Amino acid sequence: MDKVFIGTNWKMYKTIEQGKAYCQTLNDIAHNLDKRIQLFIIPSYTSLIPLRQEVDSSRILLGAQNMHWDDEGPYTGEISPSMLKEIGIDIIELGHSERRQYYNENDQDLNKKVLAALNKEFIPLLCIGEKLEDKEMGISKESLSIQLKIGLKNVTKEQVNKVLIAYEPVWAIGAGGTEAPSDYVHVMHNHIRNVLIELFEEEGKDIPILFGGSVNRGNAIGYLEGKNVNGLFIGRSAWDLQKFEPILHDIEQLLKR
Repeated sequence: MDKVFIGTNWKMYKTIEQGKAYCQTLNDIAHNLDKRIQLFIIPSYTSLIPLRQEVDSSRILLGAQNMHWDDEGPYTGEISPSMLKEIGIDIIELGHSERRQYYNENDQDLNKKVLAALNKEFIPLLCIGEKLEDKEMGISKESLSIQLKIGLKNVTKEQVNKVLIAYEPVWAIGAGGTEAPSDYVHVMHNHIRNVLIELFEEEGKDIPILFGGSVNRGNAIGYLEGKNVNGLFIGRSAWDLQKFEPILHDIEQLLKR
């Protein structure tokens, strides 16, 4: 592997002070970490400015959990690309299943956000994943294809090298999620790769595809052993650094094989 993306979305957890303490320790861990491991964190909006300062000279990329597609407008409660650009954000997480489920985000609007993110030279992290009913009906691949083809519509071959994809099966996310078998994950990642190649030809071979969904130390390496698994998007197992650090060292050992 040339580079492995390892990141975490904090959702609606961690205060500013908790986030600062976390970043200070993660900075120390990252300092001696294999340089092929690219770390990123995605905190809540209120923490972005102080945590930009904490990770500014480190190897840790900073992300935001969502973004509107317009630079300004009468959108109460929204955050614009220009506002996030001013902070110095690196990554924009788009289309997390909780945003789709609770806030009715759809693929067409996510496409506008992806294009806006690329226009501002952010790295869009487009989250896709099938629901349990899709899996049970045998249409997981079709569901993923639709999300990719709409979400990445009008992205050019020249832009696509800035895009990250996070595959997170909805049934495997959160406290009540079911751990996905590694062979199932590998099959889905291979399918995602084939769709990306269909859309972007040679450039589609190099788009990093991350897996997220009840990732922990017991299953992380099994997921990463898949040919088209280029990183991990980790939830609860990354929020506690005593659990996260051993996972990172396990990944280092994998990279040395």
